[in-house]
Amino acid sequence: MRVGILTAGGDCPGLNAAIRGVGKTLLVNNKARVFGISSGFLGLIENDYRELTENDLSGILTLGGTILGTSREKPFKKSSDYLEEIDKPAIIKENYEKLKLDCLVCIGGNGTQKTALKLAKQGLNVIGMPKTIDNDIWGTDVTFGFHSAVDIATEAIDRLHTTANAHKRVMVIELMGHHAGWLTLYAGIAGGGDVILIPEIDYDLNLVSEYLAERSKKEKQSSIIVVAEGIRHKEKMSAGQYIAKKVGKMIDQDIRVTILGYIQRGGSPSAYDRLLATRYGATAAELITQGNFGNMVALRDDVPVAVPLAEVAGKLKLVPKDLPLIQKAANVGTCFGTKF
Repeated sequence: MRVGILTAGGDCPGLNAAIRGVGKTLLVNNKARVFGISSGFLGLIENDYRELTENDLSGILTLGGTILGTSREKPFKKSSDYLEEIDKPAIIKENYEKLKLDCLVCIGGNGTQKTALKLAKQGLNVIGMPKTIDNDIWGTDVTFGFHSAVDIATEAIDRLHTTANAHKRVMVIELMGHHAGWLTLYAGIAGGGDVILIPEIDYDLNLVSEYLAERSKKEKQSSIIVVAEGIRHKEKMSAGQYIAKKVGKMIDQDIRVTILGYIQRGGSPSAYDRLLATRYGATAAELITQGNFGNMVALRDDVPVAVPLAEVAGKLKLVPKDLPLIQKAANVGTCFGTKF
């Protein structure tokens, strides 16, 4: 058995744990040959790969990043780079066949799963594994990388509380999440954010400013506003800067903004994500040995399952407005910029 593994899209904690999970399972239990594809789908276009041994996969469980490298290459999307004039999908299929692969494991987010489905339709045997700190991949309860990012963002919010208290300021922290507010919601609640603004819930800054004014009357002279980068606004600035600018004109307090940025995606994965990525990897290996291709590994009710890529690709898992967690947070006084 010959299996290729690639990591595509943005990096996140747990990628190496996932590579290790699927690779070591295949090497130890199935005596397979495992090939690491460099830089995502770009490596398949440029035929850039290396065979992986058990030694290559030892000691990487706790490492951030990816030993294979990654890229944003989307082979089915036309671009202006030097590869535009070539038929990328055809070259990928050709190199897949030259390597005599029995399966290609595609570890990545929404775009990666979409590309994996298209490659499956080209005749390649593929298995998807879901990673993203946004937790927005349809079909799975959770993606690896998410809990690590929640931990990192929560610690950042914890630290902002102390400086906000010291200076009696309002602190705005912007977290990642273009369309989905899972990270902002979870970290905001875990970090005791006073205001949480996510893309899925329309917000009214008048309600936010009134809420902050009420806190001041109660001698709560510092507040934390946790903002997802993808909240709706019309100005050409970041979401955090926009909220700080608008709210700053409506309240009688100093206001500062922190954009956490790529710190959320870096570093060692949490214990939870190491476990999850390992479970996903081992399950992916099982699907490969069963010949159960064209699926993405998912977690449902804490059980790893196979979900057809055709059901996953092109869909986003957004935060439901009626999510019980939101109401629970509102019940303890958290403001979401709207009335429930």
